[in-house]
Amino acid sequence: MSSDFLGADQRAQAVVALGGGHGLHASLSALRQLLDDLTLDKLTAVVTVADNGGSSGRLRGEFGVLPPGDLRMALAALCGEDEWGDTWARVLQHRFEGDGEMRGHVVGNLLIVGLWELLGDHIDALDWVGRLLGARGRVLPMAQTPMDITAEVRGLVPGDPDALTTVHGQVEVATTEGVITGIALDPPSPEVSPAVIDAITGADWAVLGPGSWFSSVLPHLLVPALRDALVRTEARLVVVLNLAEQVGETGGFGPADHLAVLAEHAPDLTIDVVLADRTVREAGLDELEETVAALGARLVIDDVAADDGTPRHDPVKLAAAYARIFATG
Repeated sequence: MSSDFLGADQRAQAVVALGGGHGLHASLSALRQLLDDLTLDKLTAVVTVADNGGSSGRLRGEFGVLPPGDLRMALAALCGEDEWGDTWARVLQHRFEGDGEMRGHVVGNLLIVGLWELLGDHIDALDWVGRLLGARGRVLPMAQTPMDITAEVRGLVPGDPDALTTVHGQVEVATTEGVITGIALDPPSPEVSPAVIDAITGADWAVLGPGSWFSSVLPHLLVPALRDALVRTEARLVVVLNLAEQVGETGGFGPADHLAVLAEHAPDLTIDVVLADRTVREAGLDELEETVAALGARLVIDDVAADDGTPRHDPVKLAAAYARIFATG
């Protein structure tokens, strides 16, 4: 792939990808292919750490640690496609069944928390997990302390559709039946590892999205140190739009709405490229073009959706789209 998209005068580039959950997993799965093809020489994932549900929420509550789930998924995405990488990715993602206390816990979550207890350092422990897996890239938490997301939601008060209600917690925000008007973090200014800042300032490209818009993507822009690094970096920023609205978080949102709410939460952020799937031509293209132009960005429309009809990005198609974007600048 690199020989198709990189000219003779272009060097391999460093990329930092920000997000969480399945969206970041898809993006990293795509970017890892570019590492294999030597289009990239360095890849770092900066992962949301606000999950309060499932296995992650249970471990967070019991041990007072960062929720490991999104970090685990990012590490799994960076495993190689050989037997070693495929086996470890499946082990890392294995969820226990049965009827006892272990039901629902994920092997990778327990491994990560165990290393945190043993080594006493979030970054060092994640690096050790990456070495065990043979991960092609580095995974970092966006903050050193667990946080909660709060959202102002309209439409939850019977008889008063304009009244605002504060909703607490990532799971609760992701599943609210109202309309989210804005989010905040608690604590509002968590500590960020110098490794995260270094990854952003040293990158050629930063990739934000796709993913749950309010609970995985936008939180990065609300951490002051992280947002300041994204504003100051010389890395060019690619925003990857979701393929569809998400029930609960972004019900009724079109492509332009996703981009507009991002700009509202970080008006000082410079966006260079907006990547949208070709289906956007049927879902408010004119409005999206106007919004992208107003932000001074370039709109790239490409075929990046999975062929099974689900609103998921296909890693192979996404890798090709990334390669073309990185090659054209």
